[in-house]
Amino acid sequence: MKKQILSALAISILAVSCTKSTTKTEQVKNPDGSVTTTTTTVTETPAGVDSTKINETKKEIHEKVEKTGDKINNTAQKTKEDIKSGAQEIGKDVKDAAAKGAEEVEEGAKKLKEDLKR
Repeated sequence: MKKQILSALAISILAVSCTKSTTKTEQVKNPDGSVTTTTTTVTETPAGVDSTKINETKKEIHEKVEKTGDKINNTAQKTKEDIKSGAQEIGKDVKDAAAKGAEEVEEGAKKLKEDLKR
């Protein structure tokens, strides 16, 4: 999905950069003394556009988008693995702490039992 969005954005920028707009404003004085203003916008795509160059540019953009998408996916995968290993370490630390705590409780219970026998 990310790659498609990046590709669409790049292609739209390319298409816009190949378009030329011209705006003309014309004022005409009427016989009654009023003025009429006409604004005309002409948008044209140059006839001499080199489609080969456009296709090459689209291919380059597509390759760059692919690389960027791959980098994003690799970073996400690495982050996922780091989180997983971190969670495993935390789980191990919690187990060790619980075992040590249980051991101390058992020792305390033994001492109490011995004290009660006296």
